[in-house]
Amino acid sequence: MSHDLDLAHMPQLPADRSAPIGVVGAGFIVDDIQLVAYREAGFNVQAIASRSPARAQEVAARHGIPTVHDTWQDLVADERLQIIDVAFPPALQPEIVVAAAEQPHVRGVLAQKPMAVDHATGLRTVEACEAAGTPLAVNVNMRFDQSIRAVKTLLDRGELGTPVLATIEMRAIPHWQPFLEGTDRLTLQNMSIHHLDAFRYLLGDPDGIYVSARTDPRTTFEHRDGICLSILEWDDGVRASAWDDVWTGPVREGSEGDVYIKWRVEGTAGVAWGTIGWPSYPNRTPSTMRFASTARPNQIVEPVWPEVWFPDAFAGTMGELIGATQGAPLSISGRDNLQTLALLDAGYRSIEEKRLVRVEEITGGLVAAPTGAATAAS
Repeated sequence: MSHDLDLAHMPQLPADRSAPIGVVGAGFIVDDIQLVAYREAGFNVQAIASRSPARAQEVAARHGIPTVHDTWQDLVADERLQIIDVAFPPALQPEIVVAAAEQPHVRGVLAQKPMAVDHATGLRTVEACEAAGTPLAVNVNMRFDQSIRAVKTLLDRGELGTPVLATIEMRAIPHWQPFLEGTDRLTLQNMSIHHLDAFRYLLGDPDGIYVSARTDPRTTFEHRDGICLSILEWDDGVRASAWDDVWTGPVREGSEGDVYIKWRVEGTAGVAWGTIGWPSYPNRTPSTMRFASTARPNQIVEPVWPEVWFPDAFAGTMGELIGATQGAPLSISGRDNLQTLALLDAGYRSIEEKRLVRVEEITGGLVAAPTGAATAAS
């Protein structure tokens, strides 16, 4: 058993980061997070466009982006750009993603999560990008949180043995973006998606999901999935659960409270547990991890790092896409992400029908092969 304490908590970025990037979107996640991470990583952002040209001008001035296009159509047609980063609401992304992928000068597209409103729409988007021969990546950035990457390393090394149970407990209040009002999907699609995708990253694709949901007392617009409790099942016995509490008590109404995100992974030979630093944003609070295993008797190991999920992890998603255009593997491909969309669809069906829903009910028995091609499930 290796006792290597290099847990690969940060991804390897490509050596060549010169590919010109065009960004579609100028909201909070682009302005405060992505562009900050890209600048620190040395990526080459050359153009931006938004639904509001004035807003795009503001963000461009703040981040030193030389070109502002009036429309996303003008941006994707800009032949100087090789990478297109799309950060629009999920209902609007597929049209932009496909249009970008079909441009001969575009070598890769990064879509914000979720890349589409449902699995069927996501499948059409992925197939269009594959037909164009353009790599599509999805910004599933929790996979690049430092503690999640570190526990993935432990699992891959076998230091925790065979996985038994994984849990994520979120007691944190998100900022719901205005475009979510009037849609029929809230917490599961926009917050729980991080946790469901992280479980896939750590443990592989689950076979079924059960979700119990109720409304959030604080969210005034109509919605059905405010507080969500999810249980994931694998046919080999592994179980996972996510408690996504976006209410977490009346802390914004004057009460003292307890806001945090905790995770835990148990295996037959070890256990790892930790916290996610995101609820402290904009304060830089690194995520944490502690672990113990039978290979390290009488030890609890607690690695530390200075990096944080917001914004540092966002260099990982863009870096992996740029690397893929240079021949490196793409683990966050649109084809892979179809399984996360299917898990979401199954979760919403579970809410409606109050039962465990198998993911194959959504996919029709198709799974994502490692090569990115669709194959029939055995």
